[in-house]
Amino acid sequence: MSAISSVSCSSPLQNGFSQRLPSISINTPLQLKTRNRSLIVSSNDNELIPTYSTRRALNVSILTVLLSIPFSSSAIAIGEVLELERYTDSAEGFTLLKPSSWSKVDKAGATALFQDANKGSNNVGVVVIPVKITTLSQFGTPQFVADKLILAEKRKESTKEAEVVSVSERTGEGGLQVYEFEYKVDSTRGGLKRILSAAFVASGKLYLLNIAHSDGLESPIDPDRRNTLEQILHSFDIAPST
Repeated sequence: MSAISSVSCSSPLQNGFSQRLPSISINTPLQLKTRNRSLIVSSNDNELIPTYSTRRALNVSILTVLLSIPFSSSAIAIGEVLELERYTDSAEGFTLLKPSSWSKVDKAGATALFQDANKGSNNVGVVVIPVKITTLSQFGTPQFVADKLILAEKRKESTKEAEVVSVSERTGEGGLQVYEFEYKVDSTRGGLKRILSAAFVASGKLYLLNIAHSDGLESPIDPDRRNTLEQILHSFDIAPST
């Protein structure tokens, strides 16, 4: 069982590294340039995020991917029981629990995406991208990442409100450092949403998980469903060595 501890501290992004990441197209087109050139990112709402220096390129890239792992936002029925099964991607090197009734679908930029066939508003997405850092602490603390994540959400024209619910850090397989986030977003493009995210770095890759679920006043997440989503979140880890 992984140990989970709350983290509330914040520190500046550590310097000394830069990274050129490939263009990632999920729902968010982005353009990256390295060395002495600029980084430009467009949001889902065609909003231009201000130009950043290359020392912050990795910062913006990670946040962009976290924000753009696809999700939709129509209302869902509550009370449905979800059974979970283990999914392991040996090629990319990650594992997690997923709802057995949810189908794996193809989506540009997503390494894996699982959707409820009847209620596509709910999904679990994973993205894997190459990086040169060896631990998440080289990027920043969990609170630092959460603050940047919410700031990027608030820049979207469709966002009416965005709020961090919780930030934590846990230990995964072999002492792996894993960050976890929960936040809620109220937008003009679907109303209230609950997002659970996790991230870790291993073998020169950044692994990002997004779990999206509508959580409106008329159809809030029931306790059983929330518990299931948290099981998925905490199960995200590096695949065991064979």
